[in-house]
Amino acid sequence: MQPQPVARVAKKPLRLDDEVQFFRTWFEKPIRTGAVMPSGKALARRMARCVDPNSTGPLIELGPGTGPVTEALVQRGIDPKRLILVEFDPDFCRLLRTRYPEATVVQGDAYRLRRLLGTIVREPAAAVVSGLPLMTKPPRTRLRLISDAMALLKPGAPFVQFTYAMSSPIPKDLGAIKGEPSELIWLNIPPARVWTYRGV
Repeated sequence: MQPQPVARVAKKPLRLDDEVQFFRTWFEKPIRTGAVMPSGKALARRMARCVDPNSTGPLIELGPGTGPVTEALVQRGIDPKRLILVEFDPDFCRLLRTRYPEATVVQGDAYRLRRLLGTIVREPAAAVVSGLPLMTKPPRTRLRLISDAMALLKPGAPFVQFTYAMSSPIPKDLGAIKGEPSELIWLNIPPARVWTYRGV
């Protein structure tokens, strides 16, 4: 049996034109994009490891960009049909729809998550994986995002966020949410850390 087109696309290495397109977008809108380059393979794999491939329900990715974390999720065993990819940039959306035609690509502002996905997510999500530049946003916006995400998740399901900062991008003094950091991923440029948050 021949592999599905999605699988062939997902296994391709990140191409140089991805990096060029990402850098161009960052150059034009640095605060919104938040990163100069797409997430490296080591960081993408580390984020994907936080997701249980045997879980059920949709998996929401915020700010997938050109799709390096999406690729890692598919390689981990996540069915592309389960993916809901929320991306603000229309060029990235077109790219994602080409590479992951079975996924649901939603163009919109992930910082208005509950309103954006209220009619799309019909069952509790298995995970939310975020590549958003949270540290560029005020604490109030970050708190609204995590609150919206937790409302969409199954109890105990993870909200996964990477950051270049040494501190948690979500305030630690939230009694209802517990965060756990990963080791520093030195192979990423720049080095990054993955935080996993769960409701308690």
